Amino acid sequence: MIDITLENFQNDLIQASLQQPVLLDIWAPWCGPCRSLGPILEKLETEYAGRFVLAKLNADEQQDISSQLGEMFGVRSIPFCVMFAGGQPVDGFVGAIPEEKIREFLDKHVPSADAMAPDADWAEAEGVAEDDSLDAAIDKLQQALAADPENDVVRFDYIKLLLENGFVAEARNVFAPMASKVLMDQRIAALSAWLSAMEAQAHARHPEELLAAIAANKRDFEARFALAQGLFAAQQYTQAMDELLEILMRDKAWQDGLARKTYVAILELMSKPAPKPAANEAKSTLEIAGKAVVTSADPVIDQYRRRLSMVIF
Repeated sequence: MIDITLENFQNDLIQASLQQPVLLDIWAPWCGPCRSLGPILEKLETEYAGRFVLAKLNADEQQDISSQLGEMFGVRSIPFCVMFAGGQPVDGFVGAIPEEKIREFLDKHVPSADAMAPDADWAEAEGVAEDDSLDAAIDKLQQALAADPENDVVRFDYIKLLLENGFVAEARNVFAPMASKVLMDQRIAALSAWLSAMEAQAHARHPEELLAAIAANKRDFEARFALAQGLFAAQQYTQAMDELLEILMRDKAWQDGLARKTYVAILELMSKPAPKPAANEAKSTLEIAGKAVVTSADPVIDQYRRRLSMVIF
């Protein structure tokens, strides 16, 4: 659990939510319902074992932030909880609602327990692709998936390998069984966005035509997004995000936030998944998770997270 102030708002809330959902609890010391809700949220943070981070904001001490969020959601009372994901507030609830209702709320926005696989599983899957020929890697992943069809870690890496090598139709078929999890899992949503970008290239306009359209009209967002999609499909991630930022700087809400969602998907694909903490270490890990997830081993990812945060907020 972390306390949010103006000083750490960007790092520990906005940027942290690009990697992991953050639930912000807006409370005040004089608020009776706040005092009853707080322990329930802390209990759920521990129980969910790294699937989200709990942050708290004292409405009396941080009036600017609480007022802005209240206006955004049309809320004038506390306790007020806001879920941050992908660098922005996405949903919320008001009042000390029952624990089962909070669980329903969380389950709409946090990764499933099955999706939070240990880091070793990812390393093993990546090792298959790196150490073997393409045919051998595909064969191993096929066999692993056949042996455990519910293993989304293996399915993810299998689809990723197919897309990296241009097998788009095959990737779509393999993706189908986990398509229903797009709203629940950010990495699956990111994979879906990449798959859509690859499929869009079958009928996309030539890049020179798109560039000419953009030169004639900087607000031709359809052309710029199509250009970004092509760069995304080609795994030219930073160039794709540069084009998406151009859209966001002019219209953050274009196409129901499509540019932002695609940008976040690219960041997700560039990032390593957070490892699931061991059960006996869950509490200590969660206490620093809000800060730990902000620090990336890749300065490029950090740079593009900051750029998105500056545009959105």
